[in-house]
Order: sequence, then structure tokens, then C-alpha cells
Amino acid sequence: MHVRVVGVDDGAFRRTDRWAPVAAVAVAAPDRVESVRTGRVRVDGRDATTEVIRLVRATGGLEGLHAVLLDGVVVGGFNVLDLDRLGRALDVPVVAVTRERPDFPAIHAALRKWFPRDAHRRWALLRRHRLFSVPPPGPPLLLTAIGCRRSDAVRLLNRTIVRGHVPEALRIAHLVASASGGKGQPWDRRIMGRGAGPTSGL
Repeated sequence: MHVRVVGVDDGAFRRTDRWAPVAAVAVAAPDRVESVRTGRVRVDGRDATTEVIRLVRATGGLEGLHAVLLDGVVVGGFNVLDLDRLGRALDVPVVAVTRERPDFPAIHAALRKWFPRDAHRRWALLRRHRLFSVPPPGPPLLLTAIGCRRSDAVRLLNRTIVRGHVPEALRIAHLVASASGGKGQPWDRRIMGRGAGPTSGL
């Protein structure tokens, strides 16, 4: 039986851009692309959760969807996703994949500096669910999972990786989002507040 997932990721954007491109790609594991949808979120805004829900629904076939995969819990800079709201709205497990352990003290400091009136809300969303490591011999990744057991999230991850360490749905979503941005710029996930440092994998 095919495992059907939707991968969501953002693409290239400049810090001076108002909008960042986002793509949702439905894949029947391991690598059959079934649907692609693109959208945008405000850079450092608060609309990411609403837009991701819209995009995932637009891919169709939610009744056969096993999970939504995210590249971290932020898109478009510090536009933080509410994983619980995503899970409730879509009624499927949500798994966020992280390649490096975030520097949370630096992130917290950046939030207080650049978003003083909204730092508490963004920080609470970032820290609501704990990261856990994929056990060996699995890929060197960290996960956050809601709506399923950790063991189920790891099994899902392993079934959706074709090459390297990233689920195919996320790899394609990043390529599509970067292409849809139309600026031809390298991918820049530096969102620590106007270039204060990297947060790839948040």
C-alpha cells in the first residue's frame, strides 16, 4: 500500500521581500508526485498556518492522506506554524523534520529584539513540542510529531526517503517553491532577524 504524504516548504526569498513562496506537494511514497500547489506567506508574518492549511487542502484527497511533512516549523522567515492547529484542521498527523538542532537561546534573543510585541507567542509555538532524534540506523534527523507516536513518525519518514536524508515530498516542495518565487536567488533560510544568524532546520 502506498503511503500518501504532503510535503510543505518555502523557497528562495530576500529579507527585503514582502512575500515568500511556499509549495505543497502530494507524493505517494516513495516518489510518485500526485499534486502540486503553490502559494505565498508574508515574510516574518503570522499567516503561515492558514496558508499551509489552504495549500494542503488544495492538493486534494485528504481522506487518503497519511501525514503532512514540514521542513521545520517556520516558513517565510519567522512566520511560525501552529502544529496543533494544522493537525486539527487537516485531521492527520503532522511531522516537522529538522536537520540541525536549533540554537534556541539565540533564537529567543532574536525574537525579543525583532518582535518585542509578539515574541512570546512566536516562542511558545516554536517550543510547544519537543524535538526527538531518529534512532540509528535511521537518518541523522530531528523530528517533532503530533497526532502519532514517535515510532510511527520514524517509520513514516523512512518510507518517504528516496535518496539522502530528506523525504522526497519535502525535497520536491523546496524545489517547486524556489522556482515559483521567480527571483532566481539562492535559498536563504537566515531568519534570525535581518541576518543575525542561521536557523536552517527550525
